[in-house]
Amino acid sequence: MVFRVPPRGIVAGTGAHVPIRSDADIAIARRKCRTLAETIGFSSTEVVLVTTAISELARNILYHARRGEILVSRLDHGGRDGILLVAHDEGPGIPGPWPAARSARAKPGEDGLGLSGIRRVMDEMRVSSVAGKGTTITVKKWKR
Repeated sequence: MVFRVPPRGIVAGTGAHVPIRSDADIAIARRKCRTLAETIGFSSTEVVLVTTAISELARNILYHARRGEILVSRLDHGGRDGILLVAHDEGPGIPGPWPAARSARAKPGEDGLGLSGIRRVMDEMRVSSVAGKGTTITVKKWKR
């Protein structure tokens, strides 16, 4: 799985591609995300929010698809700095239409935020999912 077209606004040379295949990969993704967020100058609270989001995205990949990848990159949109996380897998996809899944929360007994929690801690979120083909979730957080 390789991202075909990088999203617009990515600052060249700042991206990290992290394959997600085990719990150890979640820790790697968190470290790369934390380092980039601190480099951008996010507040300590914002750093916690983006590392929480990447943890949830990576856990979702492992739980639902067993393997996938996450792109972590710096954004620059007209001088506005931010961080981009793109999680991609080729798993079963999200059943039903995305608006129905938008309110999806972690089930009792599961650790995690669910998609609605990710949406709450990030500034922008886009989900693309096709049954039997996989899911791509793109989230952005802008520096305040």
